[in-house]
Order: sequence, then structure tokens, then C-alpha cells
Amino acid sequence: MPVLPNTAPAARTWPHAAASALKTSLQHPWIASVVGLAAVEDALRALHPMLSLSSVRARVVRVIDETPDTRTFVMRPNALWLGARAGQFVRVQVEIDGRRRERAYSLSSPPGARRLAITVKRQDGGLVSPYLHDAVKHGTVLTLSQAAGEFVLPARLPPKILLLSAGSGITPMMALLGELRSRMYRGDVVFYHVCRNARQFIFSQQLQALAKTWPALRLVTHFSEQSGRWQAASLRAHMRELSKHATWMCGPTGMMDAVQALWTSEHFLAPLHSERFSAAPLRLASGPDVASTVRLRASGKQFVARGSAPLLLQAERAGLSPKYGCRIGICHSCQCTKASGSVENLQTGEVSGAPDEQIRLCISAARSDLVLDL
Repeated sequence: MPVLPNTAPAARTWPHAAASALKTSLQHPWIASVVGLAAVEDALRALHPMLSLSSVRARVVRVIDETPDTRTFVMRPNALWLGARAGQFVRVQVEIDGRRRERAYSLSSPPGARRLAITVKRQDGGLVSPYLHDAVKHGTVLTLSQAAGEFVLPARLPPKILLLSAGSGITPMMALLGELRSRMYRGDVVFYHVCRNARQFIFSQQLQALAKTWPALRLVTHFSEQSGRWQAASLRAHMRELSKHATWMCGPTGMMDAVQALWTSEHFLAPLHSERFSAAPLRLASGPDVASTVRLRASGKQFVARGSAPLLLQAERAGLSPKYGCRIGICHSCQCTKASGSVENLQTGEVSGAPDEQIRLCISAARSDLVLDL
């Protein structure tokens, strides 16, 4: 599926260009020896929390209770925000107990909106989602990444579309549906959502109102407390031409694996796109259990990695604090450059020794001595 570039209003591009130029100037060795970029960022933040040369900062202007455990945070970003495509996500950065944490959340706001929104379900035993629910209020300023992700609609829309979600997987679907509406889509679109009960149905009122005014949209729901555990075969009961629907799905891994298996077994030709909350299970490293020295070139530190544990975990065991977000290979927050050495991807089993290669610490295991740009 072709990925179209992010589009942004012209008014937002010149501030970004000006900030980038100034940031580059501050990183010149002569200037950096006098005043560092970090010091400038601290000074700007002290003047106003929205000011930055390098970070998208967004002020929360509204908090909406969607369900008893789900909230939408509507934000107004600063001038560095470059816009987003429907279906993309942002990484939200917060500080909890003195440590920086980062998580990826899909945008639930429609493309082109002046304000952006994320919809967050409180996760039992989680760290960031409870913090957002309990600590983030109207007026709070959050630090965000630019939008990323390829879970988007194509330039040429297919005649039949299925948007399939479960639980909080509905979040990017609302953005995709908003784009279809804005593009005046006249094909057949089915919005199929699975959740526990009607009280857990995120965006229920918005969807029901939209279905009444948009003839192309058909809304299908499955409440597991009432109808039992959802099965992929249930799709056939509601969709007589399932094989002809280009499908975008987002939800728990088990659900998406079942749908993928259905597509494979039935040899459906219609494309199936997915956005996953969790990564594929990590494999055991295939190499011998030997000690590898990992040297961090920027900081001058080093540690010893052994066995199949990811580099992120091994660095933390050695008392280091690399940057990370999801810890499952999705958000790329822990990505860094491997200057030399070999690593094994614990999701795919692929071993690579290419120099100056981008790797993710949370899903990479050392297969030799390494030099990382950290």
C-alpha cells in the first residue's frame, strides 16, 4: 500500500523550518561550546511551556470521558506540529517519578483538524495510561512526537471497506472513518466493533449518530457479555461479500491472528491491513550463550550482554537508562545506530552485521561485541 506524505498547512511549515535552522546553528561546535541546545530548551520552557526548537508540545484543552475507563485528550499543538494522516500515531512523553516515559497512541482526531486528540484506555497494571487519566487535566502541556505509521487509507479508495476493531482498537478507526466522510466516500463501508458490553463501547453516540445520516455506513457491534466470545467466522454472518471488502483492523493480538488466519485459509484477495497493540512474541536467540561487550560510543560507557535477553533489558540490568517507549518493538523510541557488530532480531530471527544500521534495543540481542551510538 503506498504511503502518502504527511500534509500540513503552509502556516505550520515555516516555523518548523526556522526552528530546525536555529537548532542546527546551536549544534555547531563553536556555539555549542558556549551555550548548548539543552540549555536553550530549558530557557524556552521556563518562558512558556509550549516553546521549543525541537519538540512538539501540545496543551490539553479538553478531556472527554468516553467510557468509565477511557478518556479522550484534545490538544492544541505548537507550531512545530506537521500534521498527520488518519490512522497514524504519536508518541506521548511524560515524566513519572523523575523518569521519562513514552508510549504510542493512535490519533482519534480526523485529518486536517486544528486540534489533535488521543483516546486512552486505562490499562490495569499499566504505568502511563493511569498517569494520563489521573494527572493530565485541562491546561496540561504534553510532549509529542510527529505523527508516524502506515495504517492509512490509499489515494484511490476501494469500492468496499471493512473497519474492524475491538476494545480500544477503535481509536484509529474513528480517524479513518472521519477521512472517508471528508472524502465523501460513496462506496460500501462497514464499521464492525467488538467489546464487552454497551458501556464499554467507545464513541458509541458519535457512531450511531453518523450511521443515521450517512447511507454508505453500516454499523455492526458484538457485545461479548451478551453474545459470547467473538469468532472470526462471525464476520460471514454479517457480511455476505466479506471477501470483497478491503479491511483495516485493530485490536487484541488473538483477534487479529484469527482474522489473518481466516483470510489465509479462504484465499481472500481483498487486502487486509492491521495496526497492532502488541508485538510478535520474542524468540530465543539462536546463537551460543557467550558474553558480548557492548560499548556506547557517545557516553563512553559499556556493559556485557549475555544470552537471549534484549539489549534494552541487559543495559538496564547494568544500571544504564536507555530511552524506550513500548518495549515491544512498535514505537521505535529505543532505536539507535549500531556502528559495528552483529545482532539478532528476536521477532524475526534475522541476524545482521551491517555497519551503521538502525536497530531497536527492545527486540535485539547481541551476537558479537557491539558499538552503539548511545
